[in-house]
Amino acid sequence: MFERALPTSTEALQALASSLIAELARKDELLAMREQRIGQHEQQIAQHVQSIEERDRALAASLQELSEANALAEKLKFELARYRRWRFGKKSEALSADQIALWEAELDADIEAIEQRLENLQDKIGGEKPAPKRTPKRQALPATLPRLEEILEPETTTCCGATMTRIGEDVAETLEMIPSRFWVRRRIRGKWACRCCERIAMAPVESAPIDKGVAGASVLANVVVSKFVDHLPLHRQEAIYTRMGVAIPRSTMAGWLGRIGVSVQPLVELLAEHVIGSGGLQADETPVPVLDPGSGKTATGYLWAYRTLPSAPVQAVVFDFAASRSQVHPNRMLARFAGTLQVDGYAGYNEILRKPTVTEAGCWAHARRKLVDVFEATKSPVAQEAIRRIAALYKIEHEIDEAGEVSPLERSRLRESRAGPLLEELHRWLVAIHAKSAPRGSLAKAIQYTLNRWAALTQFVKDGRLPLDTNAVENAIRPIALGRRNWLFAGSEAGGVRAAQIYSLLGSARLAGVPPLDYITDVLQRMPTARRRDLEALLPWNWKPSTTRDIAAELCPGGRPNSSTFGHPNSPT
Repeated sequence: MFERALPTSTEALQALASSLIAELARKDELLAMREQRIGQHEQQIAQHVQSIEERDRALAASLQELSEANALAEKLKFELARYRRWRFGKKSEALSADQIALWEAELDADIEAIEQRLENLQDKIGGEKPAPKRTPKRQALPATLPRLEEILEPETTTCCGATMTRIGEDVAETLEMIPSRFWVRRRIRGKWACRCCERIAMAPVESAPIDKGVAGASVLANVVVSKFVDHLPLHRQEAIYTRMGVAIPRSTMAGWLGRIGVSVQPLVELLAEHVIGSGGLQADETPVPVLDPGSGKTATGYLWAYRTLPSAPVQAVVFDFAASRSQVHPNRMLARFAGTLQVDGYAGYNEILRKPTVTEAGCWAHARRKLVDVFEATKSPVAQEAIRRIAALYKIEHEIDEAGEVSPLERSRLRESRAGPLLEELHRWLVAIHAKSAPRGSLAKAIQYTLNRWAALTQFVKDGRLPLDTNAVENAIRPIALGRRNWLFAGSEAGGVRAAQIYSLLGSARLAGVPPLDYITDVLQRMPTARRRDLEALLPWNWKPSTTRDIAAELCPGGRPNSSTFGHPNSPT
């Protein structure tokens, strides 16, 4: 084989070595470029694969969301069919006429709420629209009602360098009311046309609390407040409004309530976030009869109340409806709660109270109540003495309050110095009495309740924010106890949920010192266009009334109607 002869001179060898080194460097450079290109290709492939994987994940999430939405739509359709069957099927003979009227009103509200949710869901997923409802032809509003006209024109009527021509107008009438008096808001939107480009200009349409509904926010708010504050069931409201000159069927009002429940749900959810996140709560529950449509009888549901502490900067309460008194419901509601929970000793809160982030506080009113029951039944001097000693704790608290406003830290210090010794003595005395009492006697049981909860009952000494009892949350529940005597029962679980939503807003408004009618009227007017960031301003403690016209003064200046503002010659004067 031919072999290349190497040069013999030093210069030639150096030249050959240099050329070989240069050639090797060029090959290394080419190899590096090739590896770089391979790396770039691999990176592009990895990015492409990542993009495909992200697209697959997004597609899977979309498919999952669509599947869940479709499942929810099917569930709502099933519920809707079931409610319609209950509503229009054969009524149970076990129910009286008044009970049937109340039940039908609740079911009408449930049906309207489900239809609204189903319509919203179909808009979201772009599925098949539900069949249009057969709505009765709207009756003309009574001509005898006073009219208040609002002339609405576009911001500008100039187009193409010339003034547009008014070619007509759209007139829409909404039934409104001042308490104990209806009136009609008549909005006249002028139509302006440009003869050059044939453009038509009109003032924008004002959002309505219920789309295409005849009732304005003031009427809807009156229905809500009349039922949930004044405890008037819908069939009684129907009779009252008829006497006022306007026939509003109870089924129509029930439909309004159903849509109102859907409308205010985001605001109630935000309210619950603030209450549960306050770091200190009182909780209690009250039974609410719920009609079982299948049997015509009532079952027992519960409204659970969660209220901020009376010393908290924000005073609010949120209600949660559940079909039972199981601990599942407070576990769900308080899943993210951390802080002090003040309760009456019901075992349904035990799992929440075992969390390391939750501190239990007790209620001296409940401990005292058990001793009062013993004294009233047996006239026991021991029970009477225990009641006297508990009263001494309340007297100290009253004296601290009378001394002026104090910080929680200072209140805790005063309690430690004044109530602490009394509590130590009370505990020793109760232990001694319990040891000498009949184990199964009523006195022993009442004392055992106090001793079992002693750590929780004395938590108020360490935490100056706490009151001695849970009377504040019981007071928040009291309107519900009054209301259920009149409306008898919730027509369904959905009706119970709707009642909880509305009671949450009304109860929090009362605690914030806000007039419930003014508040609900404004909320219902603003909710259709409110975004998430707007809801904070609608919470009761943040709420400021909108600037509105003094309709009462315009309709009745000097206490009498002003016929010049009415759009009908037969308006009463």
